Amino acid sequence: MQNRQKAINLLGLAERAGKLTTGTETVITETNKGKIKLILLASDVQANTAEKVDRVARKNNIPMINSFSASEMSKAIGKKRKVLGLTDAGFAKALVKRINEGV
Repeated sequence: MQNRQKAINLLGLAERAGKLTTGTETVITETNKGKIKLILLASDVQANTAEKVDRVARKNNIPMINSFSASEMSKAIGKKRKVLGLTDAGFAKALVKRINEGV
């Protein structure tokens, strides 16, 4: 549970550092431009949104995480969002590490 909180805190940090792209269409656009290193998709996102984001992630070979609910993600970054894209490889790596340590 602690690593889950650390991962959520890391999202807030990435947002404040300007290393986070938010919103479905923006994340898809930035992914296609090769700027996104990791996509976070809310676990409770609508099926059509999940499918659209998943297709772009696979096409561009971008890892995707859907371990957090929309409310957890929104709370972490201070705005209501269901799709987030990390643009920094360091943040992406750190987040994956926290999640793999046991969310």
